[in-house]
Amino acid sequence: MDIRIFPNRNAMAAAAAEQAAGAIRKALAAKGNARIVAATAASQKEFLENLTSAAEIDWANVEAFHLDEYVGLPISHPGSFRKMLKEQLVEKTGIKNYHLLHGDGDIAEVLREKNAALSSAPIDIMFLGIGENGHLAFNDPPADFEVEDPYLVVQLDEACRQQQVGEAWFSDISQVPERAISMSIKQILKAKELLAVVPGPKKADAICACFNSGVSPMAPASILRRHSNATVYLDRESAALLHPRDGAIHVTFER
Repeated sequence: MDIRIFPNRNAMAAAAAEQAAGAIRKALAAKGNARIVAATAASQKEFLENLTSAAEIDWANVEAFHLDEYVGLPISHPGSFRKMLKEQLVEKTGIKNYHLLHGDGDIAEVLREKNAALSSAPIDIMFLGIGENGHLAFNDPPADFEVEDPYLVVQLDEACRQQQVGEAWFSDISQVPERAISMSIKQILKAKELLAVVPGPKKADAICACFNSGVSPMAPASILRRHSNATVYLDRESAALLHPRDGAIHVTFER
């Protein structure tokens, strides 16, 4: 696993977008289409702005999925991840083939439909964030590393829900849904390439927990080190407590 550390958030986002765009172009050139999964949250804003501005990407042949969505939250709510996916990616690029997780719909039917679509072919590249509690998608600690379902319904822990309040999507924790649809850890690891964008001082403890010691369900994003093609992008603030002892993690300090 590679970790790249940048002086600031904007430099990190630009470099991550350059790698992401290259992966999409490579897939398009090789097989005429690209399948991507995108994280959508405050931490992904600058990255997606850079990616959607990238040149020479035939977005009409890109198929997009997203990682997670709250159960019961309408798309009109500011905290809806499918709202963010549409605004930050779909509408800016003109992607026509995209899959929304309708968390306020028939959940059993949503899972059947989206599990079938996601499993129909490999994902070329997946864009991830890492939560303040170390979660990947909405797989909070202790994360289930063994469940086979592509998407599943999970319970959100208090730290995860409080993060959403801190990011101003909800006024207090009582308004944050207690359940969500989340892509599973096993499904995340099936992508050909993983790219995590993790800026800011609030993520420093999670980076420390996930990458300074061993792989553990209590630090869900630590599982990234078991993927053969994973890159984690950090800024100086999110990397402040990083001192990895695992020789398999390659750390580069960028200017």
